[in-house]
Amino acid sequence: MEPAKNNPVDNVNGYNKEDTTEVQIPMPWGYINGKWWGPKEFQPIVALHGHQDNAGSFDTLMPLMPDDISILCLDMPGHGLSSHYPKNQFYYVYYDGVIFLRKVIKYFKWEKVKLLGHSLGGAIAFLYAASYPDEVEFIISLDIASPNVRHVAKTTAITGTCIDKFLKYESSTLDDAPNYEYNEMIDIVEKAYDGSITKEGAEILMKRGMQPTYTKGKYYFSRDPKLKVSILGMFSLDLVLAYASRIKCAYLNIRAIPGLKLDQPETYQQVLDVIKLTARKFEYHEVKGTHHVHLIEPEKVAPIIIKFLEI
Repeated sequence: MEPAKNNPVDNVNGYNKEDTTEVQIPMPWGYINGKWWGPKEFQPIVALHGHQDNAGSFDTLMPLMPDDISILCLDMPGHGLSSHYPKNQFYYVYYDGVIFLRKVIKYFKWEKVKLLGHSLGGAIAFLYAASYPDEVEFIISLDIASPNVRHVAKTTAITGTCIDKFLKYESSTLDDAPNYEYNEMIDIVEKAYDGSITKEGAEILMKRGMQPTYTKGKYYFSRDPKLKVSILGMFSLDLVLAYASRIKCAYLNIRAIPGLKLDQPETYQQVLDVIKLTARKFEYHEVKGTHHVHLIEPEKVAPIIIKFLEI
């Protein structure tokens, strides 16, 4: 683990240093950044955020955790303060997520891990536990059960468009990035999440999700624009269920109602039905809220997680 170098967090987002430790983990393409909450003498739970979010997604939930719980919230590649992939590299977000997580775990030399994931992060935790079933102690999955299973016809219909958009983003430069005043950016973010987050939630995410431009008072989104085109590499239901059958660790799933809008919502329960057959311990809970309930109403989620951690 290396200390952050010239980290914009210190200048932009106003986090109190005593609350968390900002870390950087070297990767072949740059760095993975993260926020380490709690005591550093314990191996942390590794927390992974959702697609196009960042480690700030857990900022309101972490203070509700017990003081003796250590949690490392990571910015995934291309998100938040972490380095973007090279210009010509596509984000196959699911398998790429497992690879980057494996690199982090190997870096720290952890033999067994505990995983907490929201949305895309929960899907990556699912795949990791299925790929390394003897190396995961538990998964806490927030409003996701597995990689999203899409209708095959929809995927094939937009493949060409997806590739052309990727080529467009691939050739863009920082000078091409749109920039906005602070309040304008927060409004854009809140509207883009379509009711899933509040203005306060947008401000929390943008503490790591935007960077100042050379023009005073203007900002641009820090995430890699190539993340907007991640449809390639999606999973079929039979593949997802085969992965689900390999999960052996303790498993907690907290589903928000109405929560995440799925292309094939019936697959959520199908995946859980398979996991409960092999998981060492299985829990499923529902809470009223949006897909980002853990961010905007963390008090609904925290007690369930705390009780589960008593295993």
